[in-house]
Amino acid sequence: MPRFADDGRVAGTEVRELLVPGPWTTPSAPFTSRVAFAAAHVVPHVGAENVPGAPAVVDWDTTLAYRHRLWEHGLGVADAMDTAQRGMGLDWAATQELVRRSAAEARTVGGRVACGAGTDQLDPAVVAGWEPGDTAALAAVTDAYREQVHVVQDAGAQVIVMASRALARVARSPEEYARVYDAVLAEADAPVILHWLGTMFDPALAGYWGTGEDVAAATDVFVDLVRAHQGRVDGVKVSLLDAAHEKDLRTRLAALDPAAGGPVRLYTGDDFNYPELVVGDGRAHSDALLGIFAAIYPAASTALGALDAGHPDRAHAILASTEALGRHVFAAPTYYYKTGIAFLSWLNGTQPAFQMVGGLQSGRSVAHLVALVRLADRAGLLLDPDLAARRTRAFLEANGAAA
Repeated sequence: MPRFADDGRVAGTEVRELLVPGPWTTPSAPFTSRVAFAAAHVVPHVGAENVPGAPAVVDWDTTLAYRHRLWEHGLGVADAMDTAQRGMGLDWAATQELVRRSAAEARTVGGRVACGAGTDQLDPAVVAGWEPGDTAALAAVTDAYREQVHVVQDAGAQVIVMASRALARVARSPEEYARVYDAVLAEADAPVILHWLGTMFDPALAGYWGTGEDVAAATDVFVDLVRAHQGRVDGVKVSLLDAAHEKDLRTRLAALDPAAGGPVRLYTGDDFNYPELVVGDGRAHSDALLGIFAAIYPAASTALGALDAGHPDRAHAILASTEALGRHVFAAPTYYYKTGIAFLSWLNGTQPAFQMVGGLQSGRSVAHLVALVRLADRAGLLLDPDLAARRTRAFLEANGAAA
């Protein structure tokens, strides 16, 4: 394997014998100590025109087979999320089909599935022309949310109310955010998950909740929204990569009046600090809705099994052994993390080619992906070392980096 200088030139090589996979287990019964979703990616047909700007052409058999792996490992599937390239290659037509197919497959195995409902069917060119505070634009955002909520509900999946680029464009104040979310949550026929996605994942969401860059004020708005609709909120997914903020928010959610609608879970979306947040401190913990769990599902499943068996130290050790890989996959620019998840999927033989819808396989450098191989190997997550070695060698040869 090559080693790269700072300027990108090959500066040496390393002969590496890949390790055997970790001692991973699959559960014989549903997990009870945590609720955990893995946010899954999509796999394209290798011969289709999945280039930037083209409609997504998804290999449904391979995409759904990946979800069955997650269910087999006891994880719920969070589908049609940013990991599935919402807003980065997966268009609304393909998203609707993904939601329907994934929900139908979940029913065949009794798997849990929750799907994202957003506003990305709105024409970006039209949204770009909106002025902040435009009441007609706010109504269009509300209607777009409603449409997607009904698609998810009609498919039989739980709704995840995603953050909206269009809403971030047009809403000026917390009150305008609240009016839109009030109307959207009124459509929910079962408790939803509210998703707060940080700008490291999507820069277009800057100033979400109408408080500018004031995260503390935004958190107050968010908690007020949850309190106002507590009976319609199963939990919140927070993706700010800030463990201290998440712990504080977790405490505030735990303090909500249970008589007002039941407890509200915090599903961590922190792909940097998930070991400490999921395992917790013996008094409090987060549940999980994580993109990294789609990449490390054998380890995540084994760790959840250890938690169920009353072995938090072992669970933490397992998850901590994957933390360096997670931080690398989600390194800045974080919104390209999907590329690393698809690359690891290809190395492990769960997709036929290293390709993504929208041509997003070009989102990471060769050096980044070579480092990913080393970290996945160290974590015991190259599940077929011989196959991973062959595919790594082919990747290096195709990219002019082979020894």
